[in-house]
Amino acid sequence: MAKVGVGVGILVYKDGKFLLGRRHDDADKADSELHGEGTWTMPGGGLHFGETPEECAIREVKEETGIDIKSIKVITFQNDKVEDAQFITIGLFSDDFEGEPKVMEPDEIVEWQWFDIDNPPTPLFFPSERILKQFKDKTFYQQF
Repeated sequence: MAKVGVGVGILVYKDGKFLLGRRHDDADKADSELHGEGTWTMPGGGLHFGETPEECAIREVKEETGIDIKSIKVITFQNDKVEDAQFITIGLFSDDFEGEPKVMEPDEIVEWQWFDIDNPPTPLFFPSERILKQFKDKTFYQQF
């Protein structure tokens, strides 16, 4: 039976740019049940039991980048599926944080970079691409 889970993706925003990490090319190291090896992705991950989406997002950003989020808000909701997994992905936004991104989990994410919001790199991890599209379209939910 395929897994169904809840995850978050965080659009960390500064001066017209947003933060993306490049996933490892090795699928085992890229560590995503939605796959995505070799793609650029927003910080994010799976919701732990008892966490709010906001708490999960703050924890994931800290674990993955070393950045301390000061305030954050929910901006999108989406249903992401591949052949063998499905996640309800909650997109969050923060432009209120301290610190600069560092590679904290080098086996999973090999680098962090800031990209112009209107010129993202390719390939972009499809849940991150959807969060970005919804953010720019100012829509909370879109059927993909």
